[in-house]
Formats: sequence, C-alpha cells, structure tokens
Amino acid sequence: MTHTLHRRGSQESLDCDYIVFTMSAKNFNEEGSADRMRQFLEILIRHRPVNFGDMVTGNCHVKSPEEILGNIQTTSIVHGVFTDAGTVTEILQELKKAELGISVVVTGVHADTEDCCGKSGLKKHTVENSLGVFGQLKKLPGEETLQLTTMCGHGMVPANLVEKVVAEIKLAKKTYKEGAIELTRPCHCGIYNPVRAERLLRRLVPLMVLDS
Repeated sequence: MTHTLHRRGSQESLDCDYIVFTMSAKNFNEEGSADRMRQFLEILIRHRPVNFGDMVTGNCHVKSPEEILGNIQTTSIVHGVFTDAGTVTEILQELKKAELGISVVVTGVHADTEDCCGKSGLKKHTVENSLGVFGQLKKLPGEETLQLTTMCGHGMVPANLVEKVVAEIKLAKKTYKEGAIELTRPCHCGIYNPVRAERLLRRLVPLMVLDS
C-alpha cells in the first residue's frame, strides 16, 4: 500500500506523524482475518491514536469506534495515527506478542521507523519510498498547502478545502483545532493527522492574505 507515502514537509514537521496499519492478502491469509484485524485495531485504540479508521467504514472523526470495530471485514484496511515514536514502539511490541499473523505497515521518517523496529526486536521486510510527483508541477498548489493535502493519500482533502479552512480561521470563524478536524474528516481511511494539520495551519494562516 502506498497511500501513506506521499506526505510532504521537513523532518521537523513530520516528527509527530506515524501511521500503523494492516490488511490481509487475498488468497493468502484473508480467510478469518476480520477478527485478527479487529484485535489489531483494539490494540491501536488502547494507545490513544489521534485518528483511526477502516477504509470500509470511515474514520473516528465521522464514525464511532464501535461502528468501525463492528464493521471490520476480511477486505478491510485498518489504520491508526500517532504523534510519537515511543508509542509506536510500544504498539509494535504488543503486536509482536499478539502474533496475529497479518502484515503490519509503519509509515514515518525512515530513521524513526527503523528505530521503532529495532527497539521492538523486529526486522523490516520491505521499505517503500515515494518517488514524488511527475508532470506539470506548476499546476500544483503551494508547498504549504501540499503538506496539508497529501496527508490524505486518496486525494479527498483538496486544496480548495484548505483555502476555505484558512479563510475561516483568518476571519475567526473557526479555531485552528476546528479547522484541523474539518480537514481530517474527508479522509475516509483515517490516516490524516489532525495534530500535524493544526501545526501546519498555525504556520500557514498568518502567511495568507484574503481578497477584500
């Protein structure tokens, strides 16, 4: 899966951004995987993610935890978003003990995820890196906006929504936290990081000038 790979920004801005997720492999370990993925997500929830969800049902800022857990299927992909490497290490240690028999993917700055695996006594199977964006790059929005939109790997958080939220914060119609949650909700899978979004908005909003 590559939908978590395209996050942009400096290492400093990404130091609060980790995604842990799992999915089954069709015709390999799909049968009976719903219960194992439910156990996986229950472990993640105990560690208080800032966002979590299932691509079948939605994220926790739209659906209740009970609804998400209750609707997990063999074709689900379940995710949790965390803000520090220490918590991710604890999760990996707990998942190792649980031996659920499904693959686990951790997205974050490479050196940090490497450290999490090492402290958990795990060896990485595969490393994936984004090759970036090709084509008519001049048509892309500004870098500050891209850092907010690319936290949803399926493009459900458009630049126009970022502009709307920035304007509402600028006009004191929304707080920074409310704006971050509004950007989080459309990301169906639950991989959008509202904590990082709030930090990025605090940098972006003062730079924006509204048309009179």
